[in-house]
Amino acid sequence: MTLDEIFAAQQIGFPILSTLILIPVASAILLSFVKDENLARWVGLTGALVELLLALVVVFEFIPGVSSIQFAERVGWISTVGISYHLGVDGISVLFVPLTAFVTVAVMLTSWRAVRFLNKPYLAAMLAFEAAAIGVFVSLDLFVFFVFWELMLIPSYFLIKLWGAGPERQHAGLKYVMYMLVGSAPLLIGIVLLGVNYHSATGGSGAAPSYSFDLLTLLGVPIAPPLQTLIFFLLAFGFAVKGPLFPFHTWMPAALSEGPAAMSIFLVGLKLGVYGFVRFVIPLLPVASAKWLWLMAVIGVFASLYGALIATVQPNLRRLLAFASVSHVGLATLGLFSLNQQGIQGGIVMLINLGFVSTGLFILAASLHARSGSSELLAFGGLARQTPLLATFFFLFGMAVIGLPGTSGFTGEFLILQGAFLLHPALAGAAVLGVILSAAYLLIYYEHAFFGPATHEAVKTLPDLLPRETVVAAATGVMILWIGFYPAPFLRITGGSVQALVERVRGGHAAAIRPQNDK
Repeated sequence: MTLDEIFAAQQIGFPILSTLILIPVASAILLSFVKDENLARWVGLTGALVELLLALVVVFEFIPGVSSIQFAERVGWISTVGISYHLGVDGISVLFVPLTAFVTVAVMLTSWRAVRFLNKPYLAAMLAFEAAAIGVFVSLDLFVFFVFWELMLIPSYFLIKLWGAGPERQHAGLKYVMYMLVGSAPLLIGIVLLGVNYHSATGGSGAAPSYSFDLLTLLGVPIAPPLQTLIFFLLAFGFAVKGPLFPFHTWMPAALSEGPAAMSIFLVGLKLGVYGFVRFVIPLLPVASAKWLWLMAVIGVFASLYGALIATVQPNLRRLLAFASVSHVGLATLGLFSLNQQGIQGGIVMLINLGFVSTGLFILAASLHARSGSSELLAFGGLARQTPLLATFFFLFGMAVIGLPGTSGFTGEFLILQGAFLLHPALAGAAVLGVILSAAYLLIYYEHAFFGPATHEAVKTLPDLLPRETVVAAATGVMILWIGFYPAPFLRITGGSVQALVERVRGGHAAAIRPQNDK
């Protein structure tokens, strides 16, 4: 998997990825000079919209069907230890950039009037999270990646602690940060070991020791299988905690129940932990990935079943969506560790689908909570008659969660199940059961909340979606239907990079099974 680079100066004429990181930062700084609260909202939204438009430029100018790193930027930073400011996107990462920008705009519009105190810091925290998340998706130096990874914790903590909706929000914020720090420690050790291995493999014992944390450079350096296994579990632990992948998921229900809708959308919509597997773990550690694919696949299937089962008994909509997210993270993990074209592409499409679907569902959940003061099922009933727009969009997003043909969920799930079947039919069969359970918890909740008898008189006076909420829901619905009915452009964008990844891990797969055949 030798990747060439197309630099941003050649492709578009300016460092567009750095600009995407700087726009939210500049918007957040500008907010400090704005005194009027309403003007501050418009400044934040304008920055988010400019970010979205520029992110769409990246996709439209992206050359599909190739494995090259595009819009690359490379500047020396800490040369003594081989750290460079290296950014770029390929078919694996490019779609996550506009997804992050879209989610931020959706959050801005949804919480337009919801925050009644410290509005400017709230907007600044959201923009800071967006900048860090974009940095994670475009970083090609593992040290730079880790810096952005850790920077996300700062706005995340304050968003949960200061603007959370639940009485235990401070505890939930602290729990989230502690979990992330526990996951970050082995992640950092694994990154350091990759740099040390490069130093050893290149004979850097002379007067000028050579280190590197650059992804493209590390791809060309052999790693001994025992060391691959060690680094594999170090990185996998850190990414599994962030995923969250069972059994490291216990922070998510608390964060989603107690935190604000904005943080819930970010945490569920942007699967940064699962992205880490396909961006770094699988390509850098192909032998270990092939050797331990059975473990990751089994964990993925179990997480899919566990999350779906727990979701079926959740009366609280936010907690239901939290466990549904755990289930879908498991399914995406199964796809990625099928280590074939269908499974990996399905996993990536699943992550994109989760971004749009989770955004839509949490917007509706936030709307219900703002109107009724509750996310509990017992507080609702008869919503379809009172809020027909909300009911319609909830049904559409729910069908995408289930994977109904014609929605974005079907494309990802179909490819994942196909890849899982090629890996092992039993795993595919168990994963199908998880898909069936996802239909159960969504339809059960929908029937009771929207078509069941009204249990409170207040439900009969609930207003339907506001215009700005309708715009966000409609835009989300368009993307869900587009990916569902015409996924070809998205598969073409990811195809070249996924094929290069499969070819790399194919050698690792053969190396992993050869000792068993020799016996």
